[in-house]
Amino acid sequence: MKNRFSRREAMQLVGGGTAATLLMPSLWAIQNSTIMKRLIPSSGEALPVVGLGTWQTFDVGSDPVMRKQLTQVLMEMKRLGGAMIDSSPMYGRSESVVGELTEQAKLKDSFFYATKVWINGREEGIRQMNESMFRMGKMPMDLMQIHNLVDWETHHKTLREWKAEGKIRYRGFTHYTDSSHKTLEKLVRQQNPDFVQFNYSMAERNAEKRLLAACKDMGVGVIINRPYGGGALFGKVKSKELPEWCKELDINSWGQFFLKYILGHEAVNVVIPGTSKARHVIDNMGAGYGRLPDESERQKMLEYFMKL
Repeated sequence: MKNRFSRREAMQLVGGGTAATLLMPSLWAIQNSTIMKRLIPSSGEALPVVGLGTWQTFDVGSDPVMRKQLTQVLMEMKRLGGAMIDSSPMYGRSESVVGELTEQAKLKDSFFYATKVWINGREEGIRQMNESMFRMGKMPMDLMQIHNLVDWETHHKTLREWKAEGKIRYRGFTHYTDSSHKTLEKLVRQQNPDFVQFNYSMAERNAEKRLLAACKDMGVGVIINRPYGGGALFGKVKSKELPEWCKELDINSWGQFFLKYILGHEAVNVVIPGTSKARHVIDNMGAGYGRLPDESERQKMLEYFMKL
């Protein structure tokens, strides 16, 4: 794929630079004592595999108690090596809260910032994206995405221009429903985005049919939203003990069980569970450490879960 790194090239990139001591196993991940990273196919940049979503959780306005709590979330995320923070103008005050808290806590340069355009019209889109970058305090924006494919043809032209001009580093498309996957697959194959973001979990496995394979084939980075199926997965395992064999996969909680199932698919770059609690972000980040399941182990995990 033009302008995409092959697996061999990615291994040479990692092996020949300052990361020469890192390992590159078949999962296309960089593993050591820190959080696992995977390479963005279009650039070869290494990105930690667990990030943070901000829908609802960061829409707290000026509430001092919640802002202090969210600052702790961001500090724990940084401590444990997470990078991607995903937001949107659709998420109320979330963009502003992210920008203000990272500035106040002197964390501005610690993260990979992703947001979206969610409006009709070229000029309105440009206005909204500029406002988002101002709110988050990030220029250039690391990743700008077209939220839920709203007026995607119009905005994608702008994103191509902005990437060429250096206003954004990466461009992408997003959605959160199974019904969008056919369109997302078409865009992956025809529009050469850097990233595509979509829903995928043990509760929503439609992406396994074609979309994940298309992203892998075309060298498109994958961001996973709704990794817990909107919370439905936890309801199914309430009061249930983890199976003993989870220790072999460095799984210490049901949250890590669900995230490692997703991350075990080699097409996935980053999973972005949302939370407003420090203990939850610590647990989520833990999914980026230790072993990931291979395909046979993922099938074992799925079969066990389905029997609960």
